[in-house]
Amino acid sequence: MVSRLTSDQAAQWVEDGNTVLLGGFIGSVVPEAIERALGERYAHNQQPRDLTLLFAGGQGDGKEKAINHLAQTGLIKRAVGGHWGLVPKLQQLAIDNLIEAYNLPQGIISHLLRDTAAGKPGTISKVGLGTFVDPRLSGGKINAISQDDLVSVVDLLGEEYLLYHKIPVDVAILRGTTADENGNITMEDECLIVENLAAAQAARNSGGKVIVQVKRVVPAGSLDPHAVKIPGIFVDAVVECGNLAEHMQTFATQMNPTFCGQIAEVSEVKIEPSTVSIDAKWVIARRAALELRRGAILNLGIGTPEYIAKVAQQSGIIEHFTLTVEPGAVGGTPASGLDFGASAFPQAIISQDQMFDFYDGGGVDQAFLGLGQCDVQGNVNVSRFGGKIAGCGGFINITQNAKQVYFCGTFTAMGLNAIASPQGLNIQREGKEKKFISQVEQITFSAVQAINNQKKVLYITERAVFRLTAQGLELIEIAPNLDFQRDIMQQMSFKPLISKDLKFMDLRLFDEQFELSSLC
Repeated sequence: MVSRLTSDQAAQWVEDGNTVLLGGFIGSVVPEAIERALGERYAHNQQPRDLTLLFAGGQGDGKEKAINHLAQTGLIKRAVGGHWGLVPKLQQLAIDNLIEAYNLPQGIISHLLRDTAAGKPGTISKVGLGTFVDPRLSGGKINAISQDDLVSVVDLLGEEYLLYHKIPVDVAILRGTTADENGNITMEDECLIVENLAAAQAARNSGGKVIVQVKRVVPAGSLDPHAVKIPGIFVDAVVECGNLAEHMQTFATQMNPTFCGQIAEVSEVKIEPSTVSIDAKWVIARRAALELRRGAILNLGIGTPEYIAKVAQQSGIIEHFTLTVEPGAVGGTPASGLDFGASAFPQAIISQDQMFDFYDGGGVDQAFLGLGQCDVQGNVNVSRFGGKIAGCGGFINITQNAKQVYFCGTFTAMGLNAIASPQGLNIQREGKEKKFISQVEQITFSAVQAINNQKKVLYITERAVFRLTAQGLELIEIAPNLDFQRDIMQQMSFKPLISKDLKFMDLRLFDEQFELSSLC
């Protein structure tokens, strides 16, 4: 039978110098009780020390939970993660050069676990070429003390690839819903599977240990084998979590049965047109929605792109598209905020490494993602802004491999107030920071790679639309009711190419009663 531990006992299993894989995505499938206990153990006893943390999706609430428990000087020696935006305490350790720190693509880390389990030297992929994870740029290194190379350029059949070096796992700390006495794990109440199986196999085949936090333990033989997501042969111990506050479905929701298919019937809900003021985000989402192609498989990023689904719902055409989310949900309606990653009424939930197989192979027809900084070449940065380390998450995988890419964001940042009117766009207060700058701080999306792949790329803002060309960024549309020099050219650090067919954005985008179906 598998060992049954308390969270405090599980924390004792981690030893000095271990590489610890932490499962979860934002606040979903996070083994919160064990991570909290591990942080408390170090705070009280200064043990264990010098850990390497490995995580694919960002895990945290932006404050105290998940990996934030572990962000203590001496506890961590190195952190390798896909998304850093919700772990500000860990960010600060990296910024202060108190830990070695690396940012690698989320999909790569999920595949790296699988390839480590299979005994391969690492993961070979084109994902990351031309971006900051390319070793000819920074190799994903976040700070000056991160000296080891985790990525190499290799030639395979006459083409360039990146080799991401394998990372053996000493302890995998994961989460499920139910365990039987033999350690078989099901995930019926979880909104995601993430990379649990790959992580457990990576730890077991590295000679490491696997600890899984669950809600309950049942007798051996009582679980449906089709429902088991982590076989007991990979599990060393389970922690039965009696505190539901440490086993929330997400960090925003205790339990929503629509996130895991426990409500079979979808009641028809009529979405009324928005009656709120049409601000910049709504204008961007409406313009982006005009690009939607019926039957497309979509990925919508967090933030402004989330509004695109709302526009499609309000127009009654959401059923013509299939929305996917990188940690594994297929279909349904993606959630937002600390629920992001979950989807209401999903058609299926697959593992994160499998989803990135599909993404990396070009399975996404259209991807709508955020726009942080953009430069004259068309490169985009969403991962690093001075002392703020957001991390790339799945952005590199998605934007490099989707058939069509649309970057959606406001034209300026920090304080922009723009409202739609029947005449077009009214900029009531300009943002303090320019987003279209001469050179981005970090290349998260490589324009050169996109041009080489002949990819359609648009950059959609509330006042202007650009497209990527081999000569750089080309302005193709502007909002009505603006002063071209003051509101566009003076708010950019470079002069873009101007299309000879430059036109106004459709005036109906600024109408309160906008209906997408009337324009499709």
